[in-house]
Parts: sequence; structure tokens; C-alpha cells
Amino acid sequence: MGLTYGYDIYLRPGNIARALTALAELAPPAGGVPPLEVTLPGGDRLVLPFTSHFGSEPVDCSTGGTFELDTSIMFEVDDVLRAYAETGRPEPDADGRLQVGYVYATVRFESLPHPDYASVELWAATSDMSRLFARSANVRKAFTGLAAASGGVCCLFDTGDGGPERVCWLNGETMREMVPGRRFPDWQSLVATWPDPGDSGIARAS
Repeated sequence: MGLTYGYDIYLRPGNIARALTALAELAPPAGGVPPLEVTLPGGDRLVLPFTSHFGSEPVDCSTGGTFELDTSIMFEVDDVLRAYAETGRPEPDADGRLQVGYVYATVRFESLPHPDYASVELWAATSDMSRLFARSANVRKAFTGLAAASGGVCCLFDTGDGGPERVCWLNGETMREMVPGRRFPDWQSLVATWPDPGDSGIARAS
């Protein structure tokens, strides 16, 4: 069984539209798939340059729950991404960005650690991509930037194997702390640092 690494972003449910809009801004400029319409709780509708289960049928999440997206993301090239491209992937574009995909996104309107928070979980599709996620500073920067743009409270690097997870961004600050670890011995201690989900304050970007 291969590696399955990803980044998990935790945010208020009302910020899901912001998160998906910001994610769409990271998509390749020339979309190769029909637009996907997603209906969110409250009736808001988004049109995204992605697929869901590799199809473009409208997705209705007006009652909440969970849905999946298949995405492709442009990252600013660093040495790790450049080496990844040299193994037969597409070359960086004229702006120095590299397309990586598929990146699978699971959107939960009730996150697993705290049901009053939502989550966007972005998973690598292959072991090589998982290693890229682990090693590239610019991949980490893109996902922590997505958390900031979404008004998120937390971004974690998740190895998907039940082992310790790395906190990359928390309440507007970048960091590299493990859960469990010295600062956060368990999930409860991490979640306790998140603001009241009813608070409309927006975490600042660092």
C-alpha cells in the first residue's frame, strides 16, 4: 500500500465558500474539464474548475454532509518541485509554476475533531506526490496560504496512517508542532486553542 499524505484545513462552516473559491484560484488557467456547480448550505452556488468523482454532474450539499473533489493545483516551483517535474511530469509554466494533480479534496461540513468546525482535506494521489507534499516548502506554503485566505483556524500535515500529525499553521501563525507532542499532547489540547466557532473573527494571515 502506498503513501497517502495530505493537508487538512479546519475552518468555520460558513467559510467553505471562501475556501473553495481560493482553491479554484490555484487551478491551472486553461481548464480541461466542464465547470462543476456545487450548492452549499444556505443555497449559495459555486462554479468550480474541478470534477467530483471524475464527473461534472452538479453537487448538492444544501443539507451539509461531505463531498469530494478531484483537483489540479499550480504551485510555485522550488527545488523539490523542480526535481519532481524532472521525473516525467509537465514542465513549469512561464510564471514558474508547476501543475500537480490529481489532488483529492474531501470537504466535511462537520469536521472529525470538532463538529462545529468544517474541514477541507487535500490528499496526494500517489506515493511520489505524498513525498512531494512532505518535502516541498512551497507546497506547504500554498496550503497554509489557503488556510489563511479561507479564514481557517488550523492547517495540519497528515500522513494518513494514524501517526503524529504536524501543525503547520494555527490561528494566524505558522509553526511546526506535532500532535501528539510537547505542546499538544493530544487532539483535545489542539482543538482547545481554536476560537469559539460562533465567533466571526477572521484569523490573520502571516
